[in-house]
Amino acid sequence: MLNTLRNALTVPDIRKRILFVFGAFAVFVFMIHVQLPNVNQAKWNQLIQSGAFYQFLGFLSGGALQKLSIIAMGITPYINASIIMQLMTVVIPQLEEMAKKGGEEGRKRISQYTRWLTIVLGTIQATSMAIAMSRGGVFYDQSWMFVVYAVIAFVSGTLFLMWLGEQITDKGIGNGVSLIIFVGIVLRFPVQVSQTFSLANKGNINWFGLILFLAIALVTIVSIVFMYQGQRRIPVQQARRVIGRKMYAGRSSYIPLRLNNAGVISIIFAISILLLPQQALSWFGGGAQNTHSVAGTVSFYIQTYFGPSSFLYNLVYFLLVVVFTFFYSAIVVNTKDIADNLKKSGSFIPGIRPGQPTVDYINKILVRITTAAALYLGVLAVLPSLQRDVGVTSLYIGSTSLLIVVGVALDSITQIEARLAMRDYRGFINR
Repeated sequence: MLNTLRNALTVPDIRKRILFVFGAFAVFVFMIHVQLPNVNQAKWNQLIQSGAFYQFLGFLSGGALQKLSIIAMGITPYINASIIMQLMTVVIPQLEEMAKKGGEEGRKRISQYTRWLTIVLGTIQATSMAIAMSRGGVFYDQSWMFVVYAVIAFVSGTLFLMWLGEQITDKGIGNGVSLIIFVGIVLRFPVQVSQTFSLANKGNINWFGLILFLAIALVTIVSIVFMYQGQRRIPVQQARRVIGRKMYAGRSSYIPLRLNNAGVISIIFAISILLLPQQALSWFGGGAQNTHSVAGTVSFYIQTYFGPSSFLYNLVYFLLVVVFTFFYSAIVVNTKDIADNLKKSGSFIPGIRPGQPTVDYINKILVRITTAAALYLGVLAVLPSLQRDVGVTSLYIGSTSLLIVVGVALDSITQIEARLAMRDYRGFINR
């Protein structure tokens, strides 16, 4: 990997793209410190600590939510809009036809729909956040005009990050939105690492527990790399073809099915479903301390018997991750399209007849590998509970963060290697 980066920096075009990515990172860090005015920071810190949903959003925003900057919502509304549009493309025939047969123009229209949906979702989320902050005394100015101002600022910040991500994708290397989330997660690691070792030196953390925690994190990273790179290759044989007066022998190839087709989406879906109702109850009921209201009473029982450290919470979390992994894998991998494309190209799977038998065969393999991936992601999702058992709470290395960081890093390195290979190929042609 280091050799790849060193070789990439010697190529002017790739070096320019890498520098553009780091420049965009600098802009993102600068925007984190552009805070919303009239904010009671002490009250806001207290509100964040009482809401797990806020902590989850703050984790993905690189600390922007903790500082309550104008990009406090991060890129989350755009991610949700992209996921919804991807699901709607499968459900709505018009969108499916637009995505498959519309070509570049169809993709542009779907991208435009995604942007409009981002504005809608961002406005809903920003409005709920601004109203909750105003009721909680976070804003010194609690007039409705300032609430509207806060909503506009939050939505504008998300749209700016969406634009910045598109610029990174176009002029940099890698997926811009993924890289923004990546840098938001990585920014928190230096402070957490320094705090952890400082506490260990003072004797507040057991060194054996810290070493055990780092060993678990290392094994987890290695397993994520294996799961991310692993694939099941289905052999494919191409039939003999006659072109003109010549007969061409069939070629052998394969269909690569990734082990983890859902990526981190299933975990994000599951944690959102688990945390959002509790946060909504705290918005309308005044939190678990307010047991005089129905929402406050329900929130109290949820936090008491359904907390992040409880067995029931981790069991439901595990089951949701498994279910969403199967659901999203079925959405992403369209086995019928794969079988149709094989039939059109004159290819077939040895021993399997074209048509529906091919669909059934691919579905059987997909269920097997998705079962392994779903169980792995379920275990990975509840793995952070071991973090509290070993006594390390200042350094948070969760399943979502590791999946995103490792996945984005591998994807970026792959794209750099592809550009280097393309450059060498062009050089060979020119010679």
